[in-house]
Amino acid sequence: MKISRPILCALLGLAGLAGPFTAPAQTETRAASGAASAPAASAATAATAASAPVVAGAGTQYSEEGADTCLGCHDEDSATYAAKAIFKTRHARQGDARAPFGPGGLQCEACHGPGARHSSKGSKKALTINNFKSDSFLTVAQRNQPCLGCHQDRPRSGWHAGAHERANLACSDCHEVHVEHDPVLAKSSQPEVCYACHIQQRADFHKSSTHPVRFGLMACSDCHNAHGSTNPALLLKSTLNQTCYSCHAEKRGPFLWEHAPVAEDCTLCHSSHGSVRAALLNKSPPLLCQQCHTVTGHPALAYTGASLPGGAAGPSIFLLAGSCSNCHSQVHGSNHPAGAKLMR
Repeated sequence: MKISRPILCALLGLAGLAGPFTAPAQTETRAASGAASAPAASAATAATAASAPVVAGAGTQYSEEGADTCLGCHDEDSATYAAKAIFKTRHARQGDARAPFGPGGLQCEACHGPGARHSSKGSKKALTINNFKSDSFLTVAQRNQPCLGCHQDRPRSGWHAGAHERANLACSDCHEVHVEHDPVLAKSSQPEVCYACHIQQRADFHKSSTHPVRFGLMACSDCHNAHGSTNPALLLKSTLNQTCYSCHAEKRGPFLWEHAPVAEDCTLCHSSHGSVRAALLNKSPPLLCQQCHTVTGHPALAYTGASLPGGAAGPSIFLLAGSCSNCHSQVHGSNHPAGAKLMR
């Protein structure tokens, strides 16, 4: 069943999905080229959308020439904002009906809202359209509405439950639309976008033992869903261990002889973002092991720096090389019939 645009807009409004810039019915298609668009908007398109929600200060009338009006000022040599790179992105695909520049699309105004008032002389231009900037007169929810109105697929279904939404972040705080390649979508450049807020993680990934994020082999989105998740720390999987097992499947088990902390939580021993110790360990063995394996068992003594070479107690095998793992090498678990002590 084909639903007309006015009816669709009304349904979205009832569902609470319609934002401040609900597009009116369009009777003619604007055809966009690589440099500009043809002036083909009808008088009906340029008329005020009576049923559209109005935001104080925002324009309500659409321009008659569409993107041609915008590119008259916002060209590649613009001192304020260059917009031509949009034609190198998926948003400007003329054959895609879902794209703003596709058949029946409102081009620039599909995202920025009605632009007739913005393009008129003497207007306070910053107070007339959605410029997606942090100093906008629109709320974050209103700035996000054009993005979330189209991008409602499964990875974004948890935005309302995520930490980024609670932190009042806008889509444009991380994403760049008017560039050929959005930095946050590439593994090599995505971490720098995240580091703008996550400063501690930047430091961790520059430690001696880390996941290969700074080398462009991993990105934050390999473990986290930035668009929202009901899982801890916006993880892709429901638990931390399941997220780790996505790459470290050999640690999953089940094992005949299981090391209890492994099945419980990987971060009991490892720092997920980075560590100054080998294998991303939280502490150096045997101190790490002796947090659980007390001195009442084996070994009989708590080993300290005094047992290092040159120390008062003389060098100890339990503090050299792999320490406890010199003997107990299968620390994640063993399937050997005689592996109860995780030694084989």
